[in-house]
Amino acid sequence: MAQQERSARTRAAILRAGAEVFAEMGFAGASVSKITRRANLTLGALYFHFESKEQLAREIVRAQPELVTSEAAAGLRGAVDMTLAWGAQLTRDPLLLAGARLVMDQEYFVRSEEGNSYRQWTEVLLPYLHEAYEKGELRPEVNVLALAQLVVNACTGAQMNSQLDSGRQDLPERLRQMWSLLLPLVATEEAAGRVMEALGPRGNDSPVRDGKGA
Repeated sequence: MAQQERSARTRAAILRAGAEVFAEMGFAGASVSKITRRANLTLGALYFHFESKEQLAREIVRAQPELVTSEAAAGLRGAVDMTLAWGAQLTRDPLLLAGARLVMDQEYFVRSEEGNSYRQWTEVLLPYLHEAYEKGELRPEVNVLALAQLVVNACTGAQMNSQLDSGRQDLPERLRQMWSLLLPLVATEEAAGRVMEALGPRGNDSPVRDGKGA
């Protein structure tokens, strides 16, 4: 048991160090030697857990949705909650930061059969949006898959522009602005009004809960 715990701690240290180095240098600028130095571990320790830099990057990208902690509601508000939680946590979590930096480098390490992060986040949002459609929160003509893909693309663009303008500090507000413009176009008037009210005042970085900002 002690050995398993040590192994788990070592793996977690490698993931965190890898995330920090990828976030700072991108995939091309990172190297296994830089990652092991950051983790204060040997190359052997890294290769015991990950066969390559590519596999480590894939694992960081794969784990992204699991890192977002959101008291997401059902339906349309659940989709909004998830994106706002991601935006609020991005600047504080090195693994999420690494995922944001690696998004443009996926061609170098993602296997086509595994799917990329765009597809991954689309699949995260789809259950919420399908439920929203079934509950009558979305307009009848809305294509749920296309909407999920649009939201993922918009969030990706928002975080990239936010990084350039503010080091991602204004990302939550950009996401609120995105939803305030999008909701009236895809949701029923009642559902759009309810969720927009729940977005809360400007500058509140927390996901919506119980109809109010946290």
